[in-house]
Amino acid sequence: MGKFIYDGNIKVDFEDRLLAHLQAVIMAKVRRGESFPFTWKDDISTGGGRTTVYIHPNVSMVFKYHGSRNPQLSNTWLHALTYNANSGRGLYVVPEPDDSTVRETPHRGEMVFREVPNDQAPMAAHR
Repeated sequence: MGKFIYDGNIKVDFEDRLLAHLQAVIMAKVRRGESFPFTWKDDISTGGGRTTVYIHPNVSMVFKYHGSRNPQLSNTWLHALTYNANSGRGLYVVPEPDDSTVRETPHRGEMVFREVPNDQAPMAAHR
């Protein structure tokens, strides 16, 4: 399980493979100077509901992976996530589409993720 840390205080767990896809989409838009909302559903263990952050190029983002290997990226999944990120609703997580059946519009289902409490977040050692 990897972590997405936004502005130093919003921390949420994502599977490494999903996190790699989110990083690719988010960083492509940030490199172009684009801002957009990013929304995910919170796990019931953290109170449920939904969280939205406004991704902006001037805000610190950390993509922390549990594993050391780079996951293979799916062009179909990248397309679906990019399609969402470019919409008025902004980026939200959809399940990985089946590469054998490319759709014109991505599947609209959402996935649920657990926010990491601040007291359980990894601490970085600064020198």
